[in-house]
Amino acid sequence: MEDISGTERAESIEALQSAIRKSQKALAQIAEKGASTTLVEKRLKALQVGLAVLEAVWNQKPHPHSREDLTEARTVLAGLLPSIERIYARSKAGSPQKTLLERRRRALELAVHAIDRLSLAE
Repeated sequence: MEDISGTERAESIEALQSAIRKSQKALAQIAEKGASTTLVEKRLKALQVGLAVLEAVWNQKPHPHSREDLTEARTVLAGLLPSIERIYARSKAGSPQKTLLERRRRALELAVHAIDRLSLAE
């Protein structure tokens, strides 16, 4: 994790922040319609935990999340990867969407790896 460049770290942080904003907007829209928000809430929490863990690992700071939060976030984040891969495979080469998906996929992989590292360290 230490060998990740500053550029890749910044892109990963931005990708997770973007995914969090997107999830927050989706949550508001779903709640407004009166539909179940459980899935989006779970994904949003996992993205927030993933972001916090990456920032903690890269800045050598403690994170405020429980082992249970880490385990659940890892499962949810890893579960998002296959759908991102499918969308990525269908997107056009060189398109902004492909770049966004590439960065989001990498950010999720790094977050899962960081959670694994923290889990082993505890």
